[in-house]
Amino acid sequence: IRSAVSIGSFDGVHLGHQSVLDVLKERSKINNLVSIVMTFEPQPREFFARERAPARLMRLREKIEALLSFGVDRVVCLRFNREVRTLSASDFVIRVLIQGLGVRHLIVGDDFRFGCDRSGDITMLRDFGERHSFTVEDTSTIEIDGQRISSTMVRGLVEESDFGRAKQCLGKAFAIKGRVVHGQHLGRKLGFPTANVHLNRYRIPLSGVFAVCVDVSNSRYFGAANVGVRPTIGDSVKPILEVHLLDFSGDLYGQFISVEFLHKIREEQKFGGLDELVAHIKRDIKEIRIWLKNARRQRFSDN
Repeated sequence: IRSAVSIGSFDGVHLGHQSVLDVLKERSKINNLVSIVMTFEPQPREFFARERAPARLMRLREKIEALLSFGVDRVVCLRFNREVRTLSASDFVIRVLIQGLGVRHLIVGDDFRFGCDRSGDITMLRDFGERHSFTVEDTSTIEIDGQRISSTMVRGLVEESDFGRAKQCLGKAFAIKGRVVHGQHLGRKLGFPTANVHLNRYRIPLSGVFAVCVDVSNSRYFGAANVGVRPTIGDSVKPILEVHLLDFSGDLYGQFISVEFLHKIREEQKFGGLDELVAHIKRDIKEIRIWLKNARRQRFSDN
């Protein structure tokens, strides 16, 4: 194999990442190379910090699907474990990049660090490249309103519920995807059936009650979503996504849904009991319907 490789976390696959993918595809096409994106699972910061690591914008499955949708040939996911953690910078280059991937062209950020002592940097990579016949290119910065687009920046926008600006940086709406699973069926008993999605991560970059748009089976519905640990019920440690679809009746169990976040209604709260919870859910749904109506009216007037 002879390849053009880019290495990174690629969390969110935002416009900055997309520009790297464009360069990667161009270099691989010109030089008749296989285009490879290499990422890690878990991400190194998650390996070291666990629950204190930054919240993910997307799960591994979503990331791989997004990367492949941009037309790269392969996504290589290297399990970040003790063995990888203890690789020296030179061993990483020789064993992973040269012997494993047959690298001929490498694209990384100018702040890229690697190896057990983090001694590997772009200068070292260029030195290795001269000796082992591969070239090294650093990525160009993509900015919006004078700010460098990064996963950290997008994460902050999502945390602030600035979904419009997050969409500008991502090139698409911020959404959470997953398969609908069985829960306690409490929502149905309370009169508000929900589609539950386990998020399978320690932290996510948002929590609370939101107006959302849900894509399922080639159909689109508006809804109310709660993201959090359900403090009133007290049955969850890791965050769960619960979605109540407006004006929908049917069975969603086992189906894969995409939940686009539109507007934050309130923070997640702990209520005194189920009656108080039901009253607030009714209030939330009423507020979401009003917001959706106003948003449609605004969109119509803008056009």
